[in-house]
Amino acid sequence: MSLSVTRAGHYVKQAAGFRAFVPAPLPPTPPVHFDADMVALLSRADQALGRLDGLAQTLPNPDLFVAMYVRREAVLSSQIEGTQSTLEDVLTFELDAKGREFPKDVKEVVNYVRAMNYGLDRLRALPLSLRLIREIHAELLRGVRGGHRQPGEFRTSQNWIGPANVRLREATFVPPPVHEMHQALDDFERFLHQETDLPVLIPCGLAHAQFETIHPFLDGNGRVGRLLITFLLVHRGVLHRPLLYLSHYLKRHRSEYYDRLMAIRDNGDWEGWLKFFLRGIAETAEEASTTARNIVNLRERHSALLQERGVHMNGLRLLDLLFERPLVNVNLVKEQVKVAFVTASKLVEQFEGLGLLKETTGGQRNRRFCYAPYLAPFEEEEAGPGPTVPFKRPEDVPCAEAVSSSMRSAHGIPDYGREHNAFLAGDLQ
Repeated sequence: MSLSVTRAGHYVKQAAGFRAFVPAPLPPTPPVHFDADMVALLSRADQALGRLDGLAQTLPNPDLFVAMYVRREAVLSSQIEGTQSTLEDVLTFELDAKGREFPKDVKEVVNYVRAMNYGLDRLRALPLSLRLIREIHAELLRGVRGGHRQPGEFRTSQNWIGPANVRLREATFVPPPVHEMHQALDDFERFLHQETDLPVLIPCGLAHAQFETIHPFLDGNGRVGRLLITFLLVHRGVLHRPLLYLSHYLKRHRSEYYDRLMAIRDNGDWEGWLKFFLRGIAETAEEASTTARNIVNLRERHSALLQERGVHMNGLRLLDLLFERPLVNVNLVKEQVKVAFVTASKLVEQFEGLGLLKETTGGQRNRRFCYAPYLAPFEEEEAGPGPTVPFKRPEDVPCAEAVSSSMRSAHGIPDYGREHNAFLAGDLQ
């Protein structure tokens, strides 16, 4: 029996007594309404993306800047789920993955980086499709938490979202049952390939929200859904390089994000969601442009400083390396700059004296040095509002145990719920 029909779909009461939401195919009917506010937001977002894309073309080595943004996105996207890993943790893993034991949190973030790079590489040969989405999901969950929950495969059982210990019939939101899910995914893929006269950012916003509503995996839906935004922007030629990531914006506005998604399902309010999405695109692109300009200026200042102090070509090579690997040790400098160990050690000491490198371990052995001026803008963005209490891991606690409502409230974590059968913390997982 169908209940609460909206232009976004309808709730269907199941035999077990709960209501599941079955989304209508995209694009919405009636079509998206472009009022003055929508048009203004769309114009701002388009202009901000255009400036960012143009600025990326002027960077001395844009791929290095992209690599830092991918790492930063991986950290923020994972922090939304309650992980405690930082950008420095990821860089340390890259520097010394074989030399020490790392928390599972870090491996999840590194997997996100790998899944992003894998998807961008596959887009050169494979259209954006359900097959590619499954492949990205498999990379995301390979060997980490959730790795036993059908990585790379769409779910074969019902999942739902709600507070810990809630029963299915009391869930906050129930995605479509398996049969309806497959039909919704077929419609979704058709929409991804559909030619449309809509401004390109509108289908991107529609696709992200629809994917989150379908919730086709047992784990990792939110991470795949956020990756999907970037893949769509690159695939449709809006960006030549993947420099736009919404996790920072969604982390700052997570309560509104949940509310906007639910308003689509309950009221068919696509316009409210799209305005929120476009505002996020504009703000995020403007922030990225500012960071890119600051990085260009930083490189110019530090190159000039090295030349003023008479540091020879090896110093300039080390500076280039630091924009690729902002956390180094003497052995890495030796290998990458192609100098003797003693020379590498002296170079690092020179850079430390100039304030370009900062020792991070406080020890005398296995010392690591970070290029702090370069990391600072990325770490400032990383440190925005988010959970200060980690969500408990399914491998650490029984199924029914979770962060209590009172604890979540005290720390500013919305009690939107946990996705059962997948141990997800709301739509953002």
